[in-house]
Amino acid sequence: MINRRIVLAARPQGVPTADTFRIEEARVPELREGEVLLRNRVFAIDPAVRGMLDDVKSYLPSVPIGGLIPTMVLGEVVASRNPDFREGDFGRAFIGWENYSVIAPNSVAFENVSVAPDLPLTVYMGAAGWSGITAYVGLKRYGEMREGDEVLVSAAAGAVGSVAGQVARLCGCRVIGTVSTAQKARAIVEDLGFHGAIDYRAAPDLGAEIDRHFPSGIDLYFDNVGGATLDAVLPRMKAFGRIPVCGMVSNYNHQTDPYRIANIWQVLVNRITMRGFLAYEAADLIEEAQARLTGWIRSGELVATENVATGIEAAPEAFIRLMSGQTSGKTLVRLDDAVTTLADWRVPGAA
Repeated sequence: MINRRIVLAARPQGVPTADTFRIEEARVPELREGEVLLRNRVFAIDPAVRGMLDDVKSYLPSVPIGGLIPTMVLGEVVASRNPDFREGDFGRAFIGWENYSVIAPNSVAFENVSVAPDLPLTVYMGAAGWSGITAYVGLKRYGEMREGDEVLVSAAAGAVGSVAGQVARLCGCRVIGTVSTAQKARAIVEDLGFHGAIDYRAAPDLGAEIDRHFPSGIDLYFDNVGGATLDAVLPRMKAFGRIPVCGMVSNYNHQTDPYRIANIWQVLVNRITMRGFLAYEAADLIEEAQARLTGWIRSGELVATENVATGIEAAPEAFIRLMSGQTSGKTLVRLDDAVTTLADWRVPGAA
């Protein structure tokens, strides 16, 4: 069986370009004991992958030239030598941009996914997948979210931020989001139910704009961007505030020249708990997170936003658009148009 794969052709400088990637073909290897073969159906396109395209130290290894571009995949099991997977099951793991994936038992975030027949597959790679799980785990475990918290979410129109803000609201918090355009600001308020929005590019003084929304300070800052936004937030945290650090997208295209944080001393002044996290390390919370997220999506209480491209050839352009700040919600690639998306689905009983 021949597999089509997208690999790293050249290390990008700043935002990746089309010549960063190339498509190649390779034969699918025979399965060894414990392995599973997936026919991939959906890719999650995530900004954290940008960091792995540079030859710098990160929490996952950098991709070598000629190496498979990594991503979370959701695929249908077509062959298995693992007793926990049968043909027809759905598997999810951190593998890469390819039509078929051989998943070993030690693969990152490898799991058998219980797919509900009334929800589209794309949900399990977005709001009810690792983006939503990351939002839920980050707020509950690492942000120690409490009812009544004053919460700020950065990159609030993005895959994780859009879910984090809604989860915080559903749990009784007041939530403001930072975004990069006026259109995104309207969307997170009118469509997602945020209590307010800050268009940081339009704000002449970001700190003053944060003060306007949080006159008494911030209890919990869900950080997706780092950089200047984090620097502005630190002096505005309440005493004993919490900052779960999900991502630092402002640095991903410029890892060799990162933003210098001037206000880090405020962690001491305000006794802030600031912690980076990887959601799959909170294994005991994942089942709860997915159950609550799918319940909220099914009832219409949580709006899952997606932008979906079709075909493996579309993956590089989807990633480039994501890293250029041109997307909202979860960026996904479905491998064929037989995969139903949220655009084809609506909450049962909705008008």
